[in-house]
Amino acid sequence: MAKPTFPLLLLILLLAGVAKSRYITETTSDLVSDGISHVRPSSFLSLGFQSATDTCDQTYGFLPCTTTIFGNLFLILVYGYLMFKAATYLSNGSELLLQVLGPGIIGGLFLPILGALPDAMLILVSGLSGTTETAQSQVLIGMGLLAGSTVMLLTLLWGSCIVIGKCDLSQNSTSIDMQDTKRFSLTGSGVTTDVWTSYAARIMVISVVPFIIVQVPQIFNSSSGSRIAILISLTVSIVFLLSYCLYQIFQPWIQRRKLAYARHKHVISGMLKHWQRDALGKLLTDTGEPNYPVIKKLFERIDQNKNGSVSPSELSALIIGIHFEEIDLDQNDAVQKIMDEFDTSRNGSIDEDEFLKGIKKWLDDAKRSVPNPGNYSKKFANDFHQKTKEDRDMLVDNSDEAVEGVDNPTQICVKAVLLLLLGTVIAAVVSDPLVDAVDNFSTATSIPSFFISFIAMPMFTNSAEAVTAIIFASRKTQRSSSLTFSEIYGAATMNNILCLAVFLALVYVRDLTWDFSAEVLVILIVSIVMGLFGSFRTTFPLWTCSIAYLFYPLSLVLVYVLDYVFGWS
Repeated sequence: MAKPTFPLLLLILLLAGVAKSRYITETTSDLVSDGISHVRPSSFLSLGFQSATDTCDQTYGFLPCTTTIFGNLFLILVYGYLMFKAATYLSNGSELLLQVLGPGIIGGLFLPILGALPDAMLILVSGLSGTTETAQSQVLIGMGLLAGSTVMLLTLLWGSCIVIGKCDLSQNSTSIDMQDTKRFSLTGSGVTTDVWTSYAARIMVISVVPFIIVQVPQIFNSSSGSRIAILISLTVSIVFLLSYCLYQIFQPWIQRRKLAYARHKHVISGMLKHWQRDALGKLLTDTGEPNYPVIKKLFERIDQNKNGSVSPSELSALIIGIHFEEIDLDQNDAVQKIMDEFDTSRNGSIDEDEFLKGIKKWLDDAKRSVPNPGNYSKKFANDFHQKTKEDRDMLVDNSDEAVEGVDNPTQICVKAVLLLLLGTVIAAVVSDPLVDAVDNFSTATSIPSFFISFIAMPMFTNSAEAVTAIIFASRKTQRSSSLTFSEIYGAATMNNILCLAVFLALVYVRDLTWDFSAEVLVILIVSIVMGLFGSFRTTFPLWTCSIAYLFYPLSLVLVYVLDYVFGWS
């Protein structure tokens, strides 16, 4: 059913085009009046109040335009729906491509850019055409979209994901997956995310630096340095964009390195647990020091040929005897890693002194990993093993490794490319008439275009991301919550660097006036507060959603007061 959507709506728009009726002026002629006098151009869209102007320009020379309030509202809804479809096609195509090609270039470079493409196109066309005066007037629509998208993501969507994804909080203040018995308890329910999500929030806070740079001349009331500040801010935005994309490209590699280390650490904990279970004695004394007599006894047991050293084959036989049901263990790799750690002399075997030092290092790592080990009882090894298992599971759940065994990869790639092309074409075609409709609606209603674009347009351009985030949040697990809020912070980051870079380039090339102090202040406040909020905590009780929800109306009120009461702009 989605295929005929664009042609059908285009046909409706063409049928709704301007149709001018007869215009008979008052004269002193003795002709008999036919009852028609002062008839203005009318159309299918002329459903409401007439605006102050009588004419409008048809986008591309054939798309309909109107000067009425309800007519422009209709056009905004139609073009907005088409922009929503474009964002949906881009999102679906990106996900399909990610399934086949995996993270890296696709997940790190193309997906973030494609996610912000509809916003970037709307910002670009808002001040690309027309005279400088027209561009200066319409560019406020682009700023409204930029501010509205960031604020909507970090307030309405952020708060809604808390409400939808909430689970019961345990005694240690972490959410319990798939358990929601406390319902709407403000402190007893909430969501928990991983540390990677906190990193995403910190990156979002850093991404507001270009906004601060471009505002420096405004802070010091210096008009002469405005263009220089715009150019510097544009350069910084581009550098941040490239850095962010590189970070996203290499992040899967970093995660794989961390996952490999976590698996190795889990092997170590399994070996320590196995040795204690074999009643060899406590590996640690009650004071937490290595129990060297027990460790020496362990060495003698592993040294099967009694030559005073442990060979790789003897170590391999030991590992084979330990069953690691939880992980897919590469035994050769595990043996090599242990040999690299213990064999400091690099002679291909581990003597007793090297073994004692190696075990001591393992035990020291274990003591740092297990909180409050108490009297270092035999349960200590079990606690360490459980802790390493939890760390490994968390990294596995949140890893971005490519999906293997995808059926018909060629077919999926073709479908993904077609969806991406369709979404890009629709976004490019619809951007200009949508901006014109918003501008005409602003003229007809005398409502500042900023508020229209701030409230309405983000609903269209970010709707696909919002739906995806809500679906993930509804799964009510720590992993899904981490993915949800990471996507939100990532989308806000791309708004702050990619969309701002497009906006700054437009202002610089067209030599427009930078006069958006109130709007920038709103973006800074919301991004910094919500970013810091997500940077220093991983559990968010239900009451935190009220903070996010309150920021949305407060942002609108702040812009109105600063612009129209104190006259900042």
